[in-house]
Amino acid sequence: MNSVNCPAGSLQLPCSPEEVDDFLAQPQTGAVSALRRVSGDVLVLGAGGKMGLQLCLMLRKCLDSLGRSNRVFAASRFSKPDSRSFFESNGIPTFAGDFRDDAFVETLPECPVVFYLVGVKFGTSDNLDLLTDINVNLAEKLALRFRRSLIVAFSTGCVYSYATPESGGSTEDSETSPVGEYAISCLEREKRFEEVSRAYGTAVALIRLNYSVEFRYGVLVDIAKKLLQGDAIDLSVGHVNVIWQNDALNHIIQCLEIADSPSCPINITGASILSVRDISIRLGELLGCEPRFSGEPNSTAWLSNPSRSHQKFGIPSVSEELMMGWIATWLVRGGSTLDKPTGFERRDGRF
Repeated sequence: MNSVNCPAGSLQLPCSPEEVDDFLAQPQTGAVSALRRVSGDVLVLGAGGKMGLQLCLMLRKCLDSLGRSNRVFAASRFSKPDSRSFFESNGIPTFAGDFRDDAFVETLPECPVVFYLVGVKFGTSDNLDLLTDINVNLAEKLALRFRRSLIVAFSTGCVYSYATPESGGSTEDSETSPVGEYAISCLEREKRFEEVSRAYGTAVALIRLNYSVEFRYGVLVDIAKKLLQGDAIDLSVGHVNVIWQNDALNHIIQCLEIADSPSCPINITGASILSVRDISIRLGELLGCEPRFSGEPNSTAWLSNPSRSHQKFGIPSVSEELMMGWIATWLVRGGSTLDKPTGFERRDGRF
């Protein structure tokens, strides 16, 4: 595509491609304040995933800004040979291994604060044993291992039942009757953390995230790529929530302040419920593409109401319009993507 033929070609990115992870890891005041209120080292389990590096960098930046020498440890399989180097070069010691290996788990340091990012999603629709093993059994095992820590555990907004846009989305008190084996396994994961929290008094916050986006990944990237490829946009899921990844991570760190026993769920997402059709039209304008559509919007979708987190942590700083401008500009300029479609348009929960 010739970038001069679309509005995105004249827009500016907030950072260079080489600075993306650092840009997405910039802490806001609330995250720094949350770290000020806890002491000791921090351990991030499952740090090799798409948000782990930025979370570790943000935690490190928060502690540095407070003049604290506490360490941030990253533990994961680190399946890509060079992935550990990004952490180590930024002062984040790593532990590489399989969490299903008891001997490896015992080598992990005792830390007062633990962030739990362990989980599987994509390619698991036909592998129920793996879903149960990683998303459920492993959660129980690691919750027990770190029962003396304050735990912030990632979950998903997919644990809710479908909701209408008019409802404002599911609140933390809404029905949890998820669709699909993946979402069911995530709800079971939450239950394992809750059981350990009740039994041992472990303070736990459960992060129901829905959906985090950045330049290289997320619902907006999925839609923009389809537009550039000339593919029709499936409207089977007609509405979504999105939140810029930096805002999501800042809110997630602030969840240290609400972790409790029994465990406390909280929705992390953007302020608006967005129409997929409207997103497609706006991204089409930015990219110089005329969107094509398939299917008809259903009356419900996985939608979350973030009022509680916004009251506690503030409104996300990056608007949906700015997200779309950045992502369109990134793609027009040939920016790389993680090449991991979210599957947001699937209503059967089979990822």
